[in-house]
Amino acid sequence: MNSASIIRLMNWLSPVFPTGGFAYSGGLEQAVRDGAVTDEDALGGWLETLVGRGSIRNDLILLAVAWKQQAEGTTLGDLAAMALALCSSAERKLETVAQGAAFAEALKSWPESERIACPPETPLPVIVGAACQAGGIALEDGLSGFLQAFVSNQLQAAIRLSVIGQTGAARLLAKLEPMLVKAAGDADGSTLDDLGSATVMAEIASMNHETLDGRLFRS
Repeated sequence: MNSASIIRLMNWLSPVFPTGGFAYSGGLEQAVRDGAVTDEDALGGWLETLVGRGSIRNDLILLAVAWKQQAEGTTLGDLAAMALALCSSAERKLETVAQGAAFAEALKSWPESERIACPPETPLPVIVGAACQAGGIALEDGLSGFLQAFVSNQLQAAIRLSVIGQTGAARLLAKLEPMLVKAAGDADGSTLDDLGSATVMAEIASMNHETLDGRLFRS
């Protein structure tokens, strides 16, 4: 990557980019409340499972396909519809659609946005994948950045939920680094035929969170 691409990717996936990612935990809050995630080791397992076999694996595949379709000039409407169909709960849909819309709105500050044609309800990984291709960001770099942003958001949520502290978060970032690199590399060559997940407890946690009392996060 050249310096301009690095800065652009870091800007788009920065915690200060106005997507509202801080408001969501992706079901982690419910998992903490249920006692499924209680410490650093359990949190690491939660993240490894989501990335390796869960919803984030699917998000990476959707991002990769969006990048390729944007390169081919393919309309992204069908892919966005498929991404919505994969949402296993109302909150999962809210999280990805709301952040996708916020990302698309913020992206208007860059000229690349004019080359992207997405429907109003475009999930986050689809718009990010299209934006990375239009912005000259290599696919594997976009996948790596998306993964890092997801993990960072989860760790920040865990800190707010008092599961870990900042030192523990740093340890997990270091520990998970090889796994994230592999996941990004695997997704680089993926197609829609590779979609699929096997994280039933995480999906149930996301559903149960819809009625959780006294919650900090929207998902």
